[in-house]
Amino acid sequence: SAETSPSVVFENIQGCSPKCLRMLLENISGLSVDDEFTVEVIPEINVAVATFIKSIDTEEFVKKCSQNKRVKKFKLTARLLELTQSIKAENLPASISTDYLTVYFESARNGGGPVSDVQLFPEENSAVITFCDLKGNA
Repeated sequence: SAETSPSVVFENIQGCSPKCLRMLLENISGLSVDDEFTVEVIPEINVAVATFIKSIDTEEFVKKCSQNKRVKKFKLTARLLELTQSIKAENLPASISTDYLTVYFESARNGGGPVSDVQLFPEENSAVITFCDLKGNA
């Protein structure tokens, strides 16, 4: 069976404060924020990403969200985040090391997994992190 992403993308979040969104997701999932899932808000593009630390059926969660009256009232949309083997980390401090990035992105707490490669681009203050499998997508 295909691996399902532990992360759900919420779009059109401008009408819902980050705190309200966290409470809404707790209500829908029955899980507690920080302990069982994390929420990263990206205000520049009106998006938030919920990553589940506790294993849940994210496809079923997306279905529940799309049927929820509060989600509809806020005009939020929910979809699974695509699984990927590589991500780009930006705005990194100049002193960052490949070892630090490897340990950070291997942390289950951050939704990570085994890292196979880290390429630093100091002139851009960025790095590309490649995971051993599709699990890591922090």
